[in-house]
Amino acid sequence: MRDEQPTPVRVNPLPNRRLATRVGVVSAVFICSVVTSVAASQSIPNTATDAQVEATDIYQYAGECVNVRDVWSNRYVVRDLFGYSLQFLPAAPTPFRMQATGLGSYLLYGPDATMPAAANAADVAPSAKADPRADWVITSQSAGLQLTNLSTGQNLSVAWYGRLVQGGGLNPRWRFDAAAGCAAFPELAVNVEGTPVPPGGGRAVEARGLIDTHVHVTAFEFLGGLFHCGRPWSRYGAADALTDCPDHDFNGAFAFAENLLSTGSLFGNHSTKGWPDFDGWPRWDSLTHEGTYWKGIERAWRGGLRILVADLVENRALCEIYWLKKNPCGDMDSLRLQAKDLYALQDYIDAQFKGPGRGFFRIVKSPAEARAVISAGKLAVVMGVETSQPFDCLYRDGVEICSPEQIDRGLQEMWDLGVRSLFPVHKFDNAFGGTTMDGGTAGVLVNVGNKYMTGRWWRVGVCSGVESDHTPPSLASAPVDGEPLLPWYPSGPVCNVRSLTPLGEYLINRMIDKGMIIETDHMSVSTRAETLAILESRGYSGVITSHGWGDDTSRRRIQALGGFVAPYASTTKDYIGNWQKARASQSAAYLWGIGFGTDTNGLGSQASPRPGASNESPVTYPFRNFDDSVAIQQSRWNSRSWDFNLTGASHYGLFLDWIEDLKHVAGQEIVDDLARGSEAYLQMWERAYTR
Repeated sequence: MRDEQPTPVRVNPLPNRRLATRVGVVSAVFICSVVTSVAASQSIPNTATDAQVEATDIYQYAGECVNVRDVWSNRYVVRDLFGYSLQFLPAAPTPFRMQATGLGSYLLYGPDATMPAAANAADVAPSAKADPRADWVITSQSAGLQLTNLSTGQNLSVAWYGRLVQGGGLNPRWRFDAAAGCAAFPELAVNVEGTPVPPGGGRAVEARGLIDTHVHVTAFEFLGGLFHCGRPWSRYGAADALTDCPDHDFNGAFAFAENLLSTGSLFGNHSTKGWPDFDGWPRWDSLTHEGTYWKGIERAWRGGLRILVADLVENRALCEIYWLKKNPCGDMDSLRLQAKDLYALQDYIDAQFKGPGRGFFRIVKSPAEARAVISAGKLAVVMGVETSQPFDCLYRDGVEICSPEQIDRGLQEMWDLGVRSLFPVHKFDNAFGGTTMDGGTAGVLVNVGNKYMTGRWWRVGVCSGVESDHTPPSLASAPVDGEPLLPWYPSGPVCNVRSLTPLGEYLINRMIDKGMIIETDHMSVSTRAETLAILESRGYSGVITSHGWGDDTSRRRIQALGGFVAPYASTTKDYIGNWQKARASQSAAYLWGIGFGTDTNGLGSQASPRPGASNESPVTYPFRNFDDSVAIQQSRWNSRSWDFNLTGASHYGLFLDWIEDLKHVAGQEIVDDLARGSEAYLQMWERAYTR
């Protein structure tokens, strides 16, 4: 350990009795500290009666206010002028808020908003920045607790002169005692009064509650990891998680992707202020900023969300084209990373709730697990995949570069990771079939990506039935024979000429064999129709339209199979229209219930404020949730208030407010149908899973 002398006290040369008295006190205090600390630093208790403690639950301290006691000397840690030391006078110990950074690791947040941190490999100093230097991993020993610094790997110890330092030897000398007077660690509010009541007192009964079938919690990693600004959690809280992208500086002038996707123009400005003011983002119409911060998910869960389908997402072409990146662009590489992230988020939330399995966010791998989680009053998280080249199967210049063996390996790997729902086709034509394409500005971007990945622009033809795909924008003034330099398209309706391939048929049948949920959104009309024909021939219910990228004919076929319908959670008016159509075509053979797909973080705008809502049947606060178990207050993040009538669903927790808006317009019936959504989804999954 380092022997470091205290900073010398500079004395005013002019006579000053008060100053001399202060200097004398400080000197006396230091001498007392040295004398009384020698034994504390050098004598390790050698009997159980000295400081023996039982093995401790290291997770129990999350959020607690504690004093830190050295069990070898039975003295407490205090914050003083020089940093941190063991108390040597009858002074009150410093209370610390134990802010969990992970399972068994903590920040010790002091009343002055500083934390003991590694100044280097040996010294401990106050720091106002939450980062690995202030992060301490706790291990429980028979004699006490050991605190190991995450940054240096050194253990918290005490120098011979009483200062807190770091050392390499074993130091299980610490204990946390209950205290008062702690400061609150900066975090966002949930603004829900009450806790979800487990249905049936924890028994396996009907899973009544809301379901979001399409959300991208891990999208902060996709497109290379620098496209999306912010993330749903950080070890070091909202202040670290909710910051804007570096390339959005200068009021967003260089945020070309955000400007283009949000306004249709590459050029523009926006406030870059996330934490702490949030006057720039999140917004319902911002497509590159984080929308699923975990406190928003907690708000949704407390208000009635019972199932969340978290889709891992990637687009290799757009990732390779985008100029900023830190992550690999390969679909499977990205999916592996995002699956790891989702489990890390589960662990982080567990840490906030004092231990493994204690958090509300539970990843499930079967309908039985989902029922058990919901019966315990928690949120069942189903892992899905939405990517354009599943299993790294490629399609190039009209040739599928894949094999059944590659599909089997990839599908099994996804299954082992916990994936239970999968899109065979996403934004591009691929080895399995054709895409429904995009229109508008997005259509230009995605078609460029399709050309980049496949060597071809989208090819369209006359539709054989009443349904059609989206009509992509033309980039040429007239058609040409062969593969054009730039594509031209008729005004529509048009259909993608690419349909389900033999490899696509193989994948669909293998997913049925494994009891997986088949996502039909984004398929071309012909690909979807041929997929549904396979499902019908096998009597398979495990099929879903999760966020409105389908058509009326296929929706009715999905319902007839016992599949599940969840329209896109867009405007109040549009969702109500889609609910009415689905309700009218429900199958009498299966439980009727409906979900919604928010597509949060998925480059789709969120539920917008209803025009005129402030004056015509507005959402008023507080309101009761669907089962009257909790009160939903107006969401407030620091100084920022969110009124759905004005801001729409700017963050994930505001979808509760959106459902209240649906109720104001469509009545209680739509809420009742949404409340049956979780049970209807589980029954669909059970029919598929238990085949």
